[in-house]
Amino acid sequence: MNITVECKTRPEGSKPRALRREGLIPAALYGHNGAESLSLVMDGKEAQILLKKAAINNTLVDLKISDLPWQGKALIREVQAHPWKRNIYHLSFFSVSADQKIDLVVPIEMTGTAKGVKLGGILEQNLTEFNISCSGGNIPDSIEINISDFEIGSSLSVGDVILPEGVTALDDPEQTVFSISAPAKMAEDTAGEEATSEA
Repeated sequence: MNITVECKTRPEGSKPRALRREGLIPAALYGHNGAESLSLVMDGKEAQILLKKAAINNTLVDLKISDLPWQGKALIREVQAHPWKRNIYHLSFFSVSADQKIDLVVPIEMTGTAKGVKLGGILEQNLTEFNISCSGGNIPDSIEINISDFEIGSSLSVGDVILPEGVTALDDPEQTVFSISAPAKMAEDTAGEEATSEA
């Protein structure tokens, strides 16, 4: 899904509160020219729509600066917003080239129903997202894991997940992504059988 974002350079001396009263959101672009940053503004309604479509540190957008000869790919790096009103105060973008390596966070999407769950097992998910490294032109929307073949008592660690080509996990490879435990009744029965056999 291609998302296009249009911004303009921020007028020199303009105050953030005054801009927001005009329906504009202050923004900044980093990484487009070394350590230099660029002060921008974008339409407030467009910013709200953008954040419904794009995820912070995940979605690559086409950023266009209408009054400058610059456009390119960028990630939303930071969003400053009111804690409960959700009014947006400021957006930060980070310029990314297609072959540039970047670190970001993507959600984990589990598909299928585990065999163990069908038999009454309980799925315990310990991670809901992965910290990954990949090129700017190779960002996955999510990491998909098919759990259909997993039985009661089985688990999957980060190091065992098959990632898309060119994507590297940054999380501890020994960390458990999910496990399927026996239901309480089954666990009690098993414990009872073990105690009887020992006796």
